[in-house]
Amino acid sequence: MNISIISFTDRGRALSTRIAACLPDDCVKQYAKAEGFAAYESVHAFAARAMAEDSAVIFVGAVGIAVRAVAPFVRGKDIDPAVLAVDENGRFVIPVLSGHIGGANRLAEQLAEQLHAIPVITTATDGRGIFAADSWAVQHDCVVADTGCIKYISGALLRGEPVGLRSEFPVSGALPESVTAEGQPENGILISIYERAERPFAHTLQLVPRIVHVGVGCRRDLPPDRLNVRVEELLDGLGISRRAVASVASIDLKADEPAVLELARTWDVPAQFYTAAELDEVPGDFPPSAFVRKTTGTDNVCQRAAARASKNGRCLLGKTAGDGMTVSVYCEDWRTEF
Repeated sequence: MNISIISFTDRGRALSTRIAACLPDDCVKQYAKAEGFAAYESVHAFAARAMAEDSAVIFVGAVGIAVRAVAPFVRGKDIDPAVLAVDENGRFVIPVLSGHIGGANRLAEQLAEQLHAIPVITTATDGRGIFAADSWAVQHDCVVADTGCIKYISGALLRGEPVGLRSEFPVSGALPESVTAEGQPENGILISIYERAERPFAHTLQLVPRIVHVGVGCRRDLPPDRLNVRVEELLDGLGISRRAVASVASIDLKADEPAVLELARTWDVPAQFYTAAELDEVPGDFPPSAFVRKTTGTDNVCQRAAARASKNGRCLLGKTAGDGMTVSVYCEDWRTEF
């Protein structure tokens, strides 16, 4: 994660350094008006950049400073980064924004443990030890399709009412208390990769696993918009939510291909590239092409790449060719685990 920490006093700067040491696996940048720290023009300017670019923003100081700083830049719970405040004495770690989806609650608990501080968690479900669907979604790499529905699920669970569950994937583990796969409660959770999946409950919270991989091949210097439009058309035809896309995959010969790189950037997913030998190792029956073999060293790029990226998952769309492009879509084998 990209994390920015801002502090305002000598004591705060010392704590900022301690916090950064607690996050060795993240890209942490410390801001302060002192030598050895990144400079910032104003707290307002700092917040504007951090809220747009970072995964988490930590204010070492009063909660009020954090609230006033980030308020103009709050967009939504599915977009905003985690925002935390830590008092400069290091006694309390307070998630201010994006406790569940942004991971502020989880980060607060992590930091509190290492700083020997108290995590001040105020979200109702966490406070009462009740299942939080949006937290579960983050932990299992699912996207919340409509954050406005979270309140219905959380409200029902807090009232002790049943919440339904429907999943197009196998379910393993004991369901959380009050969550049931039987009956037809008013509120429920749907786990599906399909955009137009039937909503089985009056208030349906759809969680979309990011498990779909798009394999592509294209002629050199194909205009990027053409590949993007083609992939979007094919996914729309399959009814797959673009939220479900986890990666774009191709052969390493396309690692500098603008159309492939732009596709991944537009869909905000990583681009994965494999050598011809790696693609040849993928088990399965794939439509071969002598021309592709001669040109790339393997007989099929798009479908083998999608299969490889999905860890040999389920084929949703085999090799589809046309206008200098080939596309294939695979889905990982996945389970709904509790």
